[in-house]
Amino acid sequence: MKLYGDSRSGNCYKVQLTLALLQREHEFVAVDILQGGTKTAEFLALNPNGKIPTLVLDDGRSLWESNAIINYLSAGSPLLPADSFQMAKVQQWQFFEQYSHEPYIAVARFINKYLGLPDDRRAEYEAKQQGGYKALAVMEQQLAQTPFLVGDSLTTADIALFGYTPVAHEGGFDLSGFPHINAWMQRVRTQPGFIAMESLAGC
Repeated sequence: MKLYGDSRSGNCYKVQLTLALLQREHEFVAVDILQGGTKTAEFLALNPNGKIPTLVLDDGRSLWESNAIINYLSAGSPLLPADSFQMAKVQQWQFFEQYSHEPYIAVARFINKYLGLPDDRRAEYEAKQQGGYKALAVMEQQLAQTPFLVGDSLTTADIALFGYTPVAHEGGFDLSGFPHINAWMQRVRTQPGFIAMESLAGC
């Protein structure tokens, strides 16, 4: 398999982490999104939406959208529940990640880390803070009740939210007031096969 991505991206890291936890071999192909790497004809042939991550399977089929990729990779493993209600809970948190977490925390991080917090984006950056803290509060409430987001064991719901939560400080978010999130992040880090974002290929 080939994973096209940017090692600084939380969405790409989700897939890398899933592959590591499942001990699945792959080739990482670095894509420079700031230099138009996702807009080339070659890349658009793999993903017409022009975004990373994109996974190309051994048989040449491609798959995109990070949460779809990690669920596909995890099918039949303990990372994905067999029970239909538990599976719906996993998807609930993944939709939450895409609509209530990532648009605030990841975008604020992008403006700050990728773009260097330019003056013309500062107001947007500051506007992201309230929504980001709201998402963190929702996670904190759940993690006060269960060790992981969907009960007692790690699932792709946790992987989805682990993409950007540990680097939220790079978007201006202070995690010191979220003890249950911090304990959860430590639990994820102790999983067999865990890799940190900083250790990914292409850094």
